[in-house]
Amino acid sequence: MIWRLIKILVVLLVLGAIGLVAYAYVGPLFFSGDFAAPTEVISEPVTLEGN
Repeated sequence: MIWRLIKILVVLLVLGAIGLVAYAYVGPLFFSGDFAAPTEVISEPVTLEGN
């Protein structure tokens, strides 16, 4: 009985991993705006001390 539950959980875990990978590859084709990384220029002055 417990082995059947473990087997079902493993199968669900594998199917979930396959679904995540498929979504990562196919998702940008349908939802290109959601997958775009935010672009913002950040500049901050740095003072280096020399010997």
